[in-house]
Amino acid sequence: MPEQPLSYRILDAFDPANLAKDLVIIALWVVAALLCIYVPVLNQSFLRILFALPMILFVPGYTLIAALFPGKEDLDGIERLALSFGLSIAVVPLIGLVLNYTPWGIRLDPIVISLVIFTAAMILVAQYRRSLLPPEQRFFVPFREMVAGVRTELFEPGQSRLDRALSIILVVAIVAAVATTIYVIVVPKEGEKFTEFYILGPGGKAADYPTRFPAGSEQSVIIGIGNHEYRNVTYTVETILLNQSYDNVTNTSIISAYQPLDSFTATLSHNETQEFPYNFTVTDPKYNRLQFLLFNETVPASNVTGSDRVNASYRDLHLWITVRPAIRA
Repeated sequence: MPEQPLSYRILDAFDPANLAKDLVIIALWVVAALLCIYVPVLNQSFLRILFALPMILFVPGYTLIAALFPGKEDLDGIERLALSFGLSIAVVPLIGLVLNYTPWGIRLDPIVISLVIFTAAMILVAQYRRSLLPPEQRFFVPFREMVAGVRTELFEPGQSRLDRALSIILVVAIVAAVATTIYVIVVPKEGEKFTEFYILGPGGKAADYPTRFPAGSEQSVIIGIGNHEYRNVTYTVETILLNQSYDNVTNTSIISAYQPLDSFTATLSHNETQEFPYNFTVTDPKYNRLQFLLFNETVPASNVTGSDRVNASYRDLHLWITVRPAIRA
């Protein structure tokens, strides 16, 4: 019998009637995970963790095993299950390592795209390789047989009332244990509440801060805010110029000049981080400190100035600056 053309084998492999149910379920799970990650309402619910966690711990390894071992005699069910978890734990860090050396880096979008591409490729390879085997040699998950076996094991005909009650209690206990485990995973204990507040140099790194410049020249930094307060917070950022000195006799700081520069607000949801490019100009060489203040919902009145305003802030940062007199032509 002559060998069928490649195009015919491909079309036959991906005929809807020949699709493997387990691979279809995996593909639908990937789609559901994408929706729960990116759809605004779903990505704030427990469904995000519920669908995304198997995408890291199980799905990549399962599809890789399905592609490598398409026959049902290649591995038994326990081996496939164990290797699915083991290979997932190996594959995902390797993908992250590769991404670390690319311009995209280890971020949410590149990781999701890479996992989806890898999983889709393995699904296609697994489906094609299974189609090359005779139907009786292809691996498949016997869903009906599994359900029937569990039903027969737990509710075997001829059981006494006591045995049937014990079977029902066992099922309830298993369901409760699984539900409790899922709840613990998707609803973790609320941790410490805090807010990140940082400044970066114009290149986006914690270096090359503008600390020495002529008066009247425009300088730039990046202000970063990270919300880990377990709620939405509207922050207010203020920048002020100070002339501050230290009195060694009294061991106190003295502010002899104070000038507000700018302020802006930003609303961040829990676990959201935003970075804001910020440009500033210092026109008077007498100032030697640029102060960054972060307030949450409580912003003091405008008559609170100097060290009182700094102390009233939720977070504060500063740069010591040296402002040279403006260069005149």
